[in-house]
Amino acid sequence: MKSVTLGLIQMSCGEDLQANWDKAVRLIRKAKSQGAQIISVPELFKSLYFCQTREKRFFDWAEPIPGPGTDQLCDLAKELGVVLVASLFEKSKEGRYFNTATVHGSDGKFLGKYRKTHIPNDAANYIETHYFEPGDLGYPVFETRFAKVGVLVCWDQWYPEPPRALAGQGAEIIFYPTAIGFSRGDSDVRSQQEYEAWQTIQRSHAIANNVFVAAINRVGTEGAIDFWGTSFVAGPMGEVLAKAPQKQETVLVVDCDLDRIAEVRKEWPFLESRRK
Repeated sequence: MKSVTLGLIQMSCGEDLQANWDKAVRLIRKAKSQGAQIISVPELFKSLYFCQTREKRFFDWAEPIPGPGTDQLCDLAKELGVVLVASLFEKSKEGRYFNTATVHGSDGKFLGKYRKTHIPNDAANYIETHYFEPGDLGYPVFETRFAKVGVLVCWDQWYPEPPRALAGQGAEIIFYPTAIGFSRGDSDVRSQQEYEAWQTIQRSHAIANNVFVAAINRVGTEGAIDFWGTSFVAGPMGEVLAKAPQKQETVLVVDCDLDRIAEVRKEWPFLESRRK
């Protein structure tokens, strides 16, 4: 059996960048101690979710990729012998800004990056177009020691094309580092509908592409958003293998039988039967 153990770091984030980093490292170590082999943190885990307002000071948080921040992650991955998936605020050599996911090999090598393609512009809480350009790297798949993985970021989760592109290139697991929650002032009915849509669409990607999907969200209240946590892993038939609580920091460790992908595709050969 070809299997891999995932670690999803569901955490809250604050104004203190160093404190966020220290917490993430502590939780990553905890995930490793519980057997996790590929570990992911939430979207923009080093800081507050700053995209609720337009402030110049937040651009100071952007960093080069690769750079000192990715070096730290590579060193940690090598020390623990795990693959790390992270989410960073990137400033390119040309002075352009991106919402970027990075992948770090268990041997300490920087495996590459993905720049978030779909950028939300919700005037209320998610004004990311003020900070980020749309990604320009396509949808890369990363060959790691444990599995072939693809990484998308938050708002990408609402679109069918990115996971299809990754599955077509052989991705076995798709990670979605995420920052999403309930907007203060919305009705309970509206909030529940949004949450159910969020989980449903990602389970649908798992079904349509017969892959594993891991959604890693943050928790806590920041500005007008109550982040709803509930990080989860879905299997290749869309079944929820494990789910974290809504309001507490959690290290969610989940075993995934990668042989299930081939088994399901024999019964539901969606990719093979697809017509353009």
